[in-house]
Amino acid sequence: MAQQPKSNRLVHEKSPYLLQHAYNPVDWFPWGAEAFAAARAQNRPIFLSIGYSTCHWCHVMERESFENPTIASLLNNYFISIKVDREERPDVDRVYMTFVQSTTGSGGWPMSIFLTPELKPFLGGTYYPSEDRYGRPGFGTLLTRLAEIWEKSPEKITGQSEHFAQAIQAHLLQAQSKDAAPLNHDWPALACRQLASGYDPEEGGFTSAPKFPRAAVFAFLFRYWRRTRREAPLDMALFTLRKMAAGGIYDHLGGGFHRYSVDGRWHVPHFEKMLYDQAQLAVVYTEAFQITQDRDFESVAREILDYVLQDLRAGEGGFYSAEDADSLPSAGSKEKREGAFYVWTRDEIDAVLTPDEAVVFRRAYGVEAAGNVSDASDPQGELRGKNVLNLQHDLETIGKLTGINPDKVESLLAAARAKLKEARKRRPRPHLDDKIVTGWNGMMISALAKGYQVFGDQCYLEAAEQAALFLKTEMFPGRLLRSYREGPGATPGFAEDYGFLIQGLLDLYEADFQIKWLQWAGELQLQMNSLFGDPRGGYFSTESAAPDILFRMKDDHDGAEPSANSVAASNLVRLGRILDQRELQDAAARVIGCCAETLDRMPVALPQMLAAMEALMAEPMQIVVAPGNDIHGAAHLLGVIRRYFLPNKVVLLVDSGDGQAWLGQRVEVTRNMKPIGGKPTAYVCRGFACDLPVTDPDLLAERLDAL
Repeated sequence: MAQQPKSNRLVHEKSPYLLQHAYNPVDWFPWGAEAFAAARAQNRPIFLSIGYSTCHWCHVMERESFENPTIASLLNNYFISIKVDREERPDVDRVYMTFVQSTTGSGGWPMSIFLTPELKPFLGGTYYPSEDRYGRPGFGTLLTRLAEIWEKSPEKITGQSEHFAQAIQAHLLQAQSKDAAPLNHDWPALACRQLASGYDPEEGGFTSAPKFPRAAVFAFLFRYWRRTRREAPLDMALFTLRKMAAGGIYDHLGGGFHRYSVDGRWHVPHFEKMLYDQAQLAVVYTEAFQITQDRDFESVAREILDYVLQDLRAGEGGFYSAEDADSLPSAGSKEKREGAFYVWTRDEIDAVLTPDEAVVFRRAYGVEAAGNVSDASDPQGELRGKNVLNLQHDLETIGKLTGINPDKVESLLAAARAKLKEARKRRPRPHLDDKIVTGWNGMMISALAKGYQVFGDQCYLEAAEQAALFLKTEMFPGRLLRSYREGPGATPGFAEDYGFLIQGLLDLYEADFQIKWLQWAGELQLQMNSLFGDPRGGYFSTESAAPDILFRMKDDHDGAEPSANSVAASNLVRLGRILDQRELQDAAARVIGCCAETLDRMPVALPQMLAAMEALMAEPMQIVVAPGNDIHGAAHLLGVIRRYFLPNKVVLLVDSGDGQAWLGQRVEVTRNMKPIGGKPTAYVCRGFACDLPVTDPDLLAERLDAL
């Protein structure tokens, strides 16, 4: 019988990523005082490895290096080795990613950084192969050289680390010492030009390969179009969304989007699925449906939401973080392969489907006998002979190619997808990262609340309410916590957690109009201001008293997740208009102005912040619904309002309840808004004037059509 490997300190952690390394021969420490004290007491440099549990190349480096006894011995004898889950500690990740990007020009995960015992970095990179390759030193060689330098000339390393730390600190202080600048109304137009210059008119997207579905770009382009009515930005966004939904980056059987496409056609993805991508893209496709009324956009949005509810929902009411890219090809396999759960051979498809189903499915999704993945998209050869499903033809074209009536093609495809999805369930499923991250759950609350508003599906609203209640009950012992797994974690929430949850609560209020969500959002905003606010404008990502963080930073980039500052700017605009408080909108302008240096140079780096700026620039709109005793009639009015893409609006409900009395005390204009003639009534207010109240849904639609 094989002996169970010896565990290390990570066995006591909750993070799935750290637990994956709990039986490595490396003597890992979690980030914290014990590790720092050991480095100082033993006078050893620190090797810091940062990643996350569904990271493909993190798994590769673990197999090659951290499970390698020779490399483990080097680490154990000459270094203090620390593992960090970037999703639990984005603050640690952010500090050292800044160092890696500034010294190498790029970054990513796994991130590998070497620090002095004082936590100051002196060398960093990402994935290191275990052995020397292509004239470059492997990880073992690098460890040996660094250990020799530390033993013989430690002053070279400490001097270099001091130089790097001082340079980064000086750069941050220079940027953070400036007061917020006035807003430049040319920033949105410049960002559109920058996006257009990188736009791919054949395949969609705004960069060359690899292509990421950066949701904030679509949010900005939709809002820029709504204010300016310029069609080109909207066309770029909608065309890209259609291409993404047709490509292999989208899971055509189970719903949801993979992390990114390695090629320029959205065909071959990196197969991990992240909660934050699902949440943001569900909102984007929902808004695309509002703009176009194209049912294809509705289908994608609903399939994303349904995937999350089915596969990422925790029993407690929250939502899990991600599913891995790698899985076992079959139950008897020993080595995981990327995409194994999702890809198909032609024979596998033909074995599941009827002949008619198979012929239309192969035509629709580009299935080939030899596989449809090019060597350029699969340099490791893991997908050789496999097919990544990507929608290539519409129903009419498939009918012409197969000689089958297009109506029958549609039913055959539906049956084929259902059968293949059932067959896929029998495969080993990818690893699930089952920690619940507060900020990402806030995003998901937004997605579900908006899905309910637009599509009217009650299960979306119930899921959003349950998630919000879970966070309030389990993750808010007086202030937010970052994550939950088998109980609340110990790490306090960061600015991004506050920002995304506030956004989710505002969206949830506009879905069910329970005043408690609006009250909690206001409480969280005050706490966010106190913990993270900078009087000059904007928010730091961490609290001022964080003892294990070298630099207190402000985010000025919207990546896969929008920055806390961008989301906070949007929230402040909305809260200001909900509560009729001009000072909140002024605060939003200061948040945007604190990033003026980036916006002057590269506004495309901050599309979510530009979306907030669009809200500030647009004419403010409040729509107040007074339902009286006719809730059914009020639902008709709300249904009309929710058909329209009006991103600068806020919707309030006023009735005779205690909660609405709270609102009336704060928003004077709502006090006299009553049902007219006993009928549910809508008041549409723009700027500082309100139209005549309306009780007829058709007349309300005419008014909104004219906006």
